[in-house]
Amino acid sequence: MSADLILEGNSHPFEEGMTGATLFAERRDVVAIRLGGVPADLSRELHPGDEVEPITLADQDGLNILRHSAGHVVAQAVQELFPGTTLGIGPFITDGFYFDFGNVDPFTPEDLNAIEKRAKQIIKEGQTFHRVEVSEEEALERMAGEPYKTELITGRFGAADDEAGVEVSAGDLTVYENRNRRGETVWQDLCRGPHLPTTRHIGQGFAVTRASAAYWRGDQANDSLQRVYGTAWASKEDLKAHQERLAEAERRDHRRLGSELDLFSFPDELGSGLPVFHPKGGIIKREMEDYVRARHIEEGFSYVGTPHISKETLYFTSGHLPYYGENMFPAFGVDEVPYRLKAMNCPMHNLIYRSRGRSYRELPLRLFEFGTVYRDEPSGVVHGLTRVRALTQDDSHSYVAQEDAGKEIRHLLDFVLSLLRDFGLDDFYLELSTRDEDGKKKDKFIGSDEQWAEATRTLEEVARESGLELVPDPGGAAFYGPKISVQARDAIGRTWQMSTVQLDFNQPERFELEYQAADGSRQRPVMIHSAKFGSLERFMGVLTEHYAGAFPVWLAPVQVVCVPVAEPFVPYLEEIAAKLRAAGVRVEVDDSDDRMPKKIRNASKQKVPYTLIAGGEDAEAGAVSFRFRDGTQRNGVPVDEAVETVLEAIRTKAQA
Repeated sequence: MSADLILEGNSHPFEEGMTGATLFAERRDVVAIRLGGVPADLSRELHPGDEVEPITLADQDGLNILRHSAGHVVAQAVQELFPGTTLGIGPFITDGFYFDFGNVDPFTPEDLNAIEKRAKQIIKEGQTFHRVEVSEEEALERMAGEPYKTELITGRFGAADDEAGVEVSAGDLTVYENRNRRGETVWQDLCRGPHLPTTRHIGQGFAVTRASAAYWRGDQANDSLQRVYGTAWASKEDLKAHQERLAEAERRDHRRLGSELDLFSFPDELGSGLPVFHPKGGIIKREMEDYVRARHIEEGFSYVGTPHISKETLYFTSGHLPYYGENMFPAFGVDEVPYRLKAMNCPMHNLIYRSRGRSYRELPLRLFEFGTVYRDEPSGVVHGLTRVRALTQDDSHSYVAQEDAGKEIRHLLDFVLSLLRDFGLDDFYLELSTRDEDGKKKDKFIGSDEQWAEATRTLEEVARESGLELVPDPGGAAFYGPKISVQARDAIGRTWQMSTVQLDFNQPERFELEYQAADGSRQRPVMIHSAKFGSLERFMGVLTEHYAGAFPVWLAPVQVVCVPVAEPFVPYLEEIAAKLRAAGVRVEVDDSDDRMPKKIRNASKQKVPYTLIAGGEDAEAGAVSFRFRDGTQRNGVPVDEAVETVLEAIRTKAQA
């Protein structure tokens, strides 16, 4: 059987002492192996019955190993350059890696340059990575002087160990040594691995990117550490492409565009994560709201409204305070009764359902509102519009008979996907978030095993019927039920979590919701949570970056700017603007003292879809020069045709 394929020991017996390196000796691109499906070092010894598969840098596992190995090189460089620095953890992350350090001052740009320079020297030296199994006693001896590693060894913190790459399964711990060409150990770290055979495999697709502060094990009560970030790719060309993507992402950053286009801001006086929308941003927000409100009504939802605060007891009933309380703002007193800011809408929708008796004839009962909720997000994760503390959800809840849950989920998923397509997002996959089934975190979820199994089965069935790629997300469910989330890729290939659909058996039970069935019996509905935008704020941030601020005509704050060749032609363009306004178009006439070319540049900088230019010949012919956002221009366009072109783009929600 070819070594390019999975090798089974029973049909391909391995010789004694054979390793992945000897098995794939003719494959220079192989950097590691999967042993029984689990990534392992190329140097691992093979035994009869082992299933072995090669890993290259073309694989995601290969890139992860490359990045983790690069993290070790950076850590070695830091400890050489800054003696006395202690080691935290150093995992690979999306597109790169980081490593945390204690007992060191914040790194300056000059420090980062020195770290990268020394790391590149280590890469060229071709140091080898060696996996050494050690006892706990030996691990403590090797890690003497490393307090954070010692804590991991003695504390055996499950979650932290996973992140740190510490091997805590039955048997010994493992240390990885970096050895020079003479075979001498020059650096070591407590680590689960695996790693590349040598540092040379890291190649030229490596860079140190930035530094930041961090807390040990992510807890603000613990020591403050310094974190160095880096990136590593299979080639120098891949690194360059990544850097170009980052530069494009910077150009599209919604926080910068929000200021340049006068859409929104984040006043210090309000506090972190609390945006205000300016008139132009308010137009986009209103268009989004009007669209999604109308779509909900078309899809059979009833519009409701609920208050921003409620008695604290409501969230004990729903289960949110016991399971989600750390994300809610503290209680405050009203007439000595504790109240809470609303962090979610579902408990109040349950009260609407429960306000009177319900019949099976009313089901599915679909409730929807733009509910502003408040969440006590840590300051470190607040980020522009995409992570805020006050967010407005287009939140809906469908109450259905249990046997109709699948049908309603299909309806919601079709609704969600059509909505996203109207906003120009059409590259999707689905993620199925379930509870942690290995028993470690089951106490974070409520409900019976049977309820979870049924809810998960129903969601998975509908997701697979959609024909979209389905990616598992074990442990990512809400405490009350599993969910499907739509992951959408934007114009530059980044993935954003957008809409969610969640199936909930538990809240109807906790609120004792019922309906009278056709046979007269009292039955309990199931509840399906769905947010189409997720939140208006986050969705606007994503759209701003997706379009780089050049919103489609129907969403653009200003859809048309009229530019006169000279001041005498302002009245002619005012007449055209009046005609556009009467048709509902958002139009401005630039009658400033600026010269015509500057007026056109100003409209371009503001990313206005259309600019109508008029001079003497145009006025005589009842026409305009019609300039598009991409700089192309049609001259002598009759006014009625120009107006119709704009209206057609708005009606069809054209993306250009």
